[in-house]
Amino acid sequence: MPLLASCGGKAEQAEAPALPTPVEAAQVAAPHAADAVSGTGTLERRREMALSFRIAGVLTRMSVEAGDSVRAGQVIATIDPANLDARQQQTSADLERARRDVERDRALFEKGYVSRQRLDDRQSVLKSAQAAYSSASFDRRWAQLVSPASGVVLARTAQTGEVVQPGQVVARVADLTSPLVLRLPLAARDAARVRVGDSARVRVEDLDGQLLNGTVTRVGEAADTRTGAVTVEIELAGRPELRSGQIANAELTVRAASPARAGPAFARIPAEAVLEAQGARAFVLRLDRGVARRTAVGFGGFDGDDALVSGLADGAQVITAGAGFVSDGEKVRVVDPAKLAGSR
Repeated sequence: MPLLASCGGKAEQAEAPALPTPVEAAQVAAPHAADAVSGTGTLERRREMALSFRIAGVLTRMSVEAGDSVRAGQVIATIDPANLDARQQQTSADLERARRDVERDRALFEKGYVSRQRLDDRQSVLKSAQAAYSSASFDRRWAQLVSPASGVVLARTAQTGEVVQPGQVVARVADLTSPLVLRLPLAARDAARVRVGDSARVRVEDLDGQLLNGTVTRVGEAADTRTGAVTVEIELAGRPELRSGQIANAELTVRAASPARAGPAFARIPAEAVLEAQGARAFVLRLDRGVARRTAVGFGGFDGDDALVSGLADGAQVITAGAGFVSDGEKVRVVDPAKLAGSR
């Protein structure tokens, strides 16, 4: 009996079986599955014009304020034309004198009193005077600034009495017949995945978070030199309550990224799931009914925090956190990140 008791005590002291290694796992998405890109941008009318004078002058009249409706051809602003009138009169006088000189020397040339060279010189002076007069007349027409389209004044940026310079914006006008668009700056990597015709869901905070439907109509060909962002244009259906300048968030449905080179279709998995990679081949630990299986996959490189792989079935699970501590064929249990962190 004591012997049996002793044996029973040793059995009770035997260690409990070790629990499977805790790991995290991620599910493999189908290659080229739908993905999303999001960003924040500004609503604008597609046709918005920054109006300015092409010549310098004192602003003598500004007939509109922000929010005013304007019609095509309506005078918006005027600069003092005194200097322009004087220049036009001067060039007109120079032109008349050049014409008289040509007529006089042509008559003398026909009589043999002046040379061909002198007549040619007179004609060159006449052409120069005609050009100067045309330039002065053109500038005189620019003493008045008119709206090129019917619409609304978005902003007035100059006041009567100011000296405005050539190209200085004095007003911004929006053509209300043009579509309302959201201009969305995106990282070049994300913009490369966007195509004209992709759908978008736009949320404007001023509309209490209401979702609007939009369509991508343009993708910029160049990145901003300061930020590196590429502008994507999303057209919205007519919404009269929206205003140019409002901020909106957009989520675009795009195709998942794939490597530039030709080859098989690639799925995206977290980069930490890759155990080793060499050339176009890599290895991952695939979950098979609670057991880790070392599996070879095609490798298309890294894209940010993701790895691009092929050869895994849609819906398969790969081990991410904890993969470096697991062997092929070992039993594992999937936990959430908080539990995994607590077990270390």
